[in-house]
Formats: sequence, C-alpha cells, structure tokens
Amino acid sequence: MIAILRILVLIVYFILMNTFLTIVFIVRPMHRNNVFFAGKVYSTMAKIVGVKLLYRESKNIDSNNSYVMIANHQNTYDLATVSHGAIPGVVTVGKKSLKWIPIFGLIYWLSGNIMIDRNDSGKARDTLSLTGDKMRERNLSIWMFPEGTRSRGKGLLSFKTGAFRLAIAEKKAIIPVVCSDINNDKIKLNRWNNGTVIIETLDPVLPDFEKSARETANQFHDIMLSAFNRVTEEAKALS
Repeated sequence: MIAILRILVLIVYFILMNTFLTIVFIVRPMHRNNVFFAGKVYSTMAKIVGVKLLYRESKNIDSNNSYVMIANHQNTYDLATVSHGAIPGVVTVGKKSLKWIPIFGLIYWLSGNIMIDRNDSGKARDTLSLTGDKMRERNLSIWMFPEGTRSRGKGLLSFKTGAFRLAIAEKKAIIPVVCSDINNDKIKLNRWNNGTVIIETLDPVLPDFEKSARETANQFHDIMLSAFNRVTEEAKALS
C-alpha cells in the first residue's frame, strides 16, 4: 500500500517538477547554472522515497574555475540522490537525439548540456575535443560517469578513460562525487524510512599530466572506492 501511494505521489510530483523546470529554462535557456538548479530540484524526490540526504561539499572548489566531475552511477535513484552533488556551471554530455524525448528532452536541451551528433562519425570520434571547446568557451565543468553504466549492486565498476583523457587534454582538476550505496534493497518503496544516503563532493585533484589516461583512471578509481566504502559504512550507521 505504501509503495502504491509513493508511486502515485512520485508521478504527480515528477510532472509538476518538470513543468516548473521547463518554465524556468524557457525563461533562461542555456544558462550555465541550469543543470546545477535541476540537480537540486530533482534531489527533492529523495524525501518522497523516504531517504534523508546528507550532502558534504568540498570547500576547495573555486566557482571561477571549471573541472571534470566524476560520479559513481548506481541505478535509477541516482536522479534523486547523486544529482544533488552538481555544482554551478556543470553540464553533461549527451546525444543530440535525447532532445526528442518528450518533456525530458526539452529540459535536457534547455539546460545547456553539450549535445553530440552520434550519427556523424567524424564528430563522434572528436567528442572529447568538442567538449573541451565548449568547456573553454563557456567556462563549464563537465559531469561524467566513468563506469559507463549503472553498477546495479556490483560496487564500483572499473572506469573507462574518457573523463580522464578530457581532464589531461584540458589540464583540468578532477572532482570525484561519491554517493553511498543505494543498491541491495537500500531503498524500498513499501517502507516509510529508507535511511540516510550520503553524497560527498571531494576536493579537486589535479592529475599528473605525464601519466596515461588509464593510469589516471586507476588512480581515481582507488580514490573513489575508498570514499565509497567510507560513506557507505557511515550511512549504514546513521540509518
């Protein structure tokens, strides 16, 4: 019964929330803080699913700088949890075809995210270069999920190298964003209280530009795995 009630409330709230975001983004299309704003709005859904968010942000992030942000990607609930870790000036990189998805596509496009034409093989091969150009033109930070897919309870998966090749090419510091484990029945819609989820934005780390992207990916995987295990244990103690 609780699950049915939650689902109905979530559907209504999701429609209202996206209507609100659409209006805001039509008023200020492509604003550099739209993704940051959307992340804070989407994370309000955490309360509806019975989760208390505990967010900690590094005090060493300079709002005048741009970064490559990397976050762990667990499941659909990421929209209501790790999205809270977005910082001002951050955007994601997605396919141009996403803008044709009803409601979401319009919001994604108006948010100012970088959209790549995957059907153009030349552009697809040069995605990182195009992303770097946009970073410099608009002083943007780029949010990426280096695992490349949802982990779905398998812990922190191995990292692909795209985010790290971008950071090395653009000589940008990397900000890891870690969300405690929300897999393995952490969140159940038929349970009122689903405990605490911790999202932690770590200090920016400037990679060693002499190292390969693979070496850098492995280095940051170790950093994030340690932080993931730490915040997961802390969240369990608080729940």
